[in-house]
Amino acid sequence: MSEGPVAASIRAKLQAAFDPIELEILDDSARHAGHHHEGGMDGREGGESHFNVRIVSDAFRGKSRLERQRAVNTCLADQLAGPVHALSIRALAPDE
Repeated sequence: MSEGPVAASIRAKLQAAFDPIELEILDDSARHAGHHHEGGMDGREGGESHFNVRIVSDAFRGKSRLERQRAVNTCLADQLAGPVHALSIRALAPDE
């Protein structure tokens, strides 16, 4: 299954920022179809509004969970301000 344009942009940004050892991006939009949020409707055609990300990178070594979340959110600020309504992040160091 190929990625949509939003997932592809998320992947490209995370790859560039964190050089991950592992990176999994799951478009979970179908499970949230019909949920209302400010500015419109989730589950719009093509989905790509809700994502689960699991990223493993040396960049997260020695960082708290909050610091990791903030780093990923900062990296994906454009997506979070636009098409992405919800992002679940699991950011880990390689030894975790």
